[in-house]
Order: sequence, then structure tokens, then C-alpha cells
Amino acid sequence: MSISRTHVLVAAVATVLLAAGCSDDSTTTHTTEHSTTTTTGAAASTDFNDADVTFLQMMYPHHAQAVEMAKMVPSHTQNQQLIALAAQVEQAQAPEMQQITDLLTGFGKPAPSATGHGGHDMPGMMTDAQMSSLQAADGADFDEQWLEMMIAHHEGAVGMAQTELNSGVNPASRALATKIIADQESEIATMRGMLGQN
Repeated sequence: MSISRTHVLVAAVATVLLAAGCSDDSTTTHTTEHSTTTTTGAAASTDFNDADVTFLQMMYPHHAQAVEMAKMVPSHTQNQQLIALAAQVEQAQAPEMQQITDLLTGFGKPAPSATGHGGHDMPGMMTDAQMSSLQAADGADFDEQWLEMMIAHHEGAVGMAQTELNSGVNPASRALATKIIADQESEIATMRGMLGQN
């Protein structure tokens, strides 16, 4: 009889523990899912402001023009240093264009356009006439025009990125702005040195 009571007691305790375990798992799962949903919902509506959106919408076509200029280089010059620099510009800015698209989409904003948001009115953007002049140049003349234009282009991007750091709130947008400043200030220094060598 003592053995029988022990078996019943063990079975009862196991049943209670099993039920409690299932109950805890269910509660934990529900709470976690609810917490995630709430956090995601809040992030989508509160972690960016107009400055972030403007920065991203302007930087996309700005980057697009820099990539266009970089792609001209191999067919217009034999300057290996310039060819390497142009490849560096393209490799840095093309992925950032995708990042900008992803951020704007995440904010519920339209995908950016390479020709949108004021186009040539943005700091450092080249006019159609300047781009045509660059396209028509070759050799040392091309090198000098490209370097001078890209320095001005980079300086415009740095200014836009500084505005984002001053006014934006989105962590990813601000991190992008910080990277742009670091990368492009370094490239400006390189390009100024190259102009001094001509």
C-alpha cells in the first residue's frame, strides 16, 4: 500500500509539473511575440524624422551621379591611380544606394530615384553641361576635370551628411552619414594630392 501511494504521489507531482511547464511555455511565447510586435510597430513609426528622409532621398541621386562618373574612368584615362580610386568610389557607394533604398522602404517611403529630389540643386551635383564636358575629355584633361568635379561632389555629400548628424534621429541613417563623412573626406585628401601631382 505504501508503494502504491508513492506511485500515485509521483504521478500526481509529474502531472502538476508538466501542466505548469506547458503553461509557462505558452505564457512566455505569447509575451515574447507580443513584445516583439509592439517594439516593431513603435520602431516603424517613431525612429526617424523628416531630416532622415530628406538625407536619404537626396543622397541616393547624389551617389548615383558619383557612380556614373566612376564608371567613365576606365574608358577615358590610362591613369592607374585614378582607375583604382574610381573603382573604390563605385564599390563604396553602390551598396550604400541599396542601403538607402532599404531604409526608405522600411520607413514606408517611396523607393528613391536616381534623378529625384531637386537633382542638380543638391550640393556638389554636376550639371548636364559639366557631365557632357567630362564625357568628351580624355587623358590628362579628363583626369583633372574628374578630380576637381569629384572633390566638389564629395564635399557636397559631406555637408549633407553633417546635416543628417545635426538633425536626424534614425540610428542607421546617422551611421551611414558618419561612414560617408569618413570615407569621402579620406578620398578628398587623396584626390587633392593627385591634383598636386599633375
